[in-house]
Amino acid sequence: MSITTINPATGEQLATYTTHDDAQVEALLAAGHTATAAWGLTPLPDRVTAIRRLADVLRAEADVLASLATAEMGKPLAEARGEVEKSAVTADYYATNATVLLADQQVQIDGVDAWVAREPLGLVYAVMPWNFPVWQVMRFAVPALTAGNGVVLKHSPNVSGSAVALQELVEKAGVPAGVFTTLLIEEERVPAVSDRIVADDRIAAVTLTGSNRAGSAVGAAAGRAVKPSVLELGGSDAFVVLADADVKRAAATAVRARFTNAGQSCVCAKRFIVDASVAEEFTTAFLDGVANLVVGDPTEAGTTVGPMARHDLRDGIDRQVSASIDAGATLLAGGAAIEGTGAFFQPTVLGDVKPGMPAFDEETFGPVAAISVAADEDDAVRLANASEFGLGLSVWSSDQSRAVAFARRVTTGAAFINAMVASDPRVPFGGTKRSGYGRELAELGMYEFMNLRTYWAAP
Repeated sequence: MSITTINPATGEQLATYTTHDDAQVEALLAAGHTATAAWGLTPLPDRVTAIRRLADVLRAEADVLASLATAEMGKPLAEARGEVEKSAVTADYYATNATVLLADQQVQIDGVDAWVAREPLGLVYAVMPWNFPVWQVMRFAVPALTAGNGVVLKHSPNVSGSAVALQELVEKAGVPAGVFTTLLIEEERVPAVSDRIVADDRIAAVTLTGSNRAGSAVGAAAGRAVKPSVLELGGSDAFVVLADADVKRAAATAVRARFTNAGQSCVCAKRFIVDASVAEEFTTAFLDGVANLVVGDPTEAGTTVGPMARHDLRDGIDRQVSASIDAGATLLAGGAAIEGTGAFFQPTVLGDVKPGMPAFDEETFGPVAAISVAADEDDAVRLANASEFGLGLSVWSSDQSRAVAFARRVTTGAAFINAMVASDPRVPFGGTKRSGYGRELAELGMYEFMNLRTYWAAP
């Protein structure tokens, strides 16, 4: 069996990869388990050396990795280079802070010597998506590897080349073979193979970034196996513009927040909830910004929006837009697929969007923005909370305390004030409600896959 990757900008075949059969998966798991046991006992300074070198390797191979990501899923080259650099910055962060993050925590108890040690769990099964082929993997793998864990990566088939390249770069940095293993599994075998892997005693924990359907399946399998899991699932982030906001600045940021990566990000702002008093001003400025977007060849320097990653994903967005218009939304810009062999879709803006419409209720994973007008601040809170998702929130106001007070009334995993939602290695990342559970990045992301072990030594 095999996987063939396709360039979504041209429809051309890129490469064909032979997949791993069941016997090969078993052999790789066995090798990974053995290698990870040794890696976990490797002195921290040696692990840190490899992680610091990984940052160097990522930067040295940035052009190759970025070109591969662009070819496989269509993002503009500048954005692809950005995610490689962000991965390198994350490796730098953990290499610099590992000694402090992994230090024993002394506990003052009379008459005994007590402390809490942070120890690796072992081999972690990671199911990762295609939208950020490098960053999605590295934001989990870097802290996990630094902590002494191993990684079994099942990446999305359409970015198989990136998956193979990441294993090669991790080993080039000095992480022993087997500690980071890429599995190549064709789509139809993924559910059955994943169930077996999660249930395998050699797997200590599970992490998944992806759809709610996949998250439910993998989370349930982890639950049956009584193994810790982290799920980073869908998002329909609200971008709230209050009456006293800097509207022009908010609108300019809103365009980037929605259309970066062709809108194919869990933390892209998707629902723009605007106070009625500034709705017209915001909408006009936002539409002006959208009109300046350049859709085209992602390898060209001037392109700001590339194709969607696959034609079936583009068809799904097309259905959501049409159904929302049928339900009463107003088409303000775009609204259709672009003819040709590539998976391009026009940057689209819908107005008069309300709960009950697909553009409001569902995750729109593509270049579609939904504008909803709030009667007042309480109505904006209602609209922001009227979602099954709870990943990020962006609130815009000239009064920071007012914006923070607003954010406290909305349930999400992160709240950004006068800024677009983003991830950063120094702060935890993750969601609430149907957006998943657990955290990545910072110290909390590292500790998700560690045994916080109590030591109690009596004299």
